[in-house]
Amino acid sequence: MSDNILKIDGLQVAYGGIKAVKGIDLEVNRGELVTLIGANGAGKTTTLKAITGTLPPCKVAGTISYQGQPLASNKSFKLVQQKLAMVPEGRGVFTRMTIHENLLMGAYTRNDKAGIEADIDGWYAVFPRLKERSAQLAGTLSGGEQQMLAMARALMCHPTLLLLDEPSMGLAPIMVEKIFEVIRDVSQRGITVLLVEQNARLALQAAHRAYVMESGLITMSGDARAMLDDPRVQAAYLGE
Repeated sequence: MSDNILKIDGLQVAYGGIKAVKGIDLEVNRGELVTLIGANGAGKTTTLKAITGTLPPCKVAGTISYQGQPLASNKSFKLVQQKLAMVPEGRGVFTRMTIHENLLMGAYTRNDKAGIEADIDGWYAVFPRLKERSAQLAGTLSGGEQQMLAMARALMCHPTLLLLDEPSMGLAPIMVEKIFEVIRDVSQRGITVLLVEQNARLALQAAHRAYVMESGLITMSGDARAMLDDPRVQAAYLGE
C-alpha cells in the first residue's frame, strides 16, 4: 500500500486564457508536514481549491488522488466524511454562531457525543482564549482568535489530511508564534498536513518537505530545512 495521502499529477487550472496553475506534480505522504511556499499570485490557493473542489468555474486538467482514490468526482462537502479538512484563507468561521457551536459544526460527521465534548475540551486546553469566550459569537472575535477557532473546528473531524491556507496572514507576531506552535503539535500527533504559507521562514522551519511555486509552476522541491540554506530561497523569500 502506498504511503501517499495526496498525489497531484499534471494539475492545470485556467480561467479563460489565464493559466493560474501550469501542470504541477506534488505529493504528501502519510504523517508528513509539507509546505507550499511562493509569492502572492503564484497559484498556491488555487491548488488547494482544486484539491477541495471549491474553484469558481474554470478549466481543470490533471489528476488529484486522495488515499489512492480520485477526488475529481467528489463534492467538496463530502470531503470531511473522508477525513479531509481545510482551514481556508480568511478563516471562514460561522460568524453568527458561538465558538462552541462552530466546534460542534466541525464534528457534524460524528455521532460520538462524549468523544466530541472531550475533543472540544481538548482544544479549549490548547486555546484557552476560546474557552473563555465559548458563548461569544465567532464574528466578534479578533483575527487571531478566529484563526484558532478555524483550526480547532477543522480538527474536530479527526482529519487524515489537514489543508491550511495562509494561517498566519494578518496576525500579530505573538499570534503567529502560537499558530505555528499548534501546527507543529498537530503534525506530531500524526496528522498529515499540507501548509500553504507566505511566511517562508516559519513554514520551512516547521515542515518536513517543501515545494516552491512561481507563476503557476513548481520550481523547487526537497527537504524543508535544506531550503532554508539555499541561496535562491534566501534571496527570493527569506530576505537574505
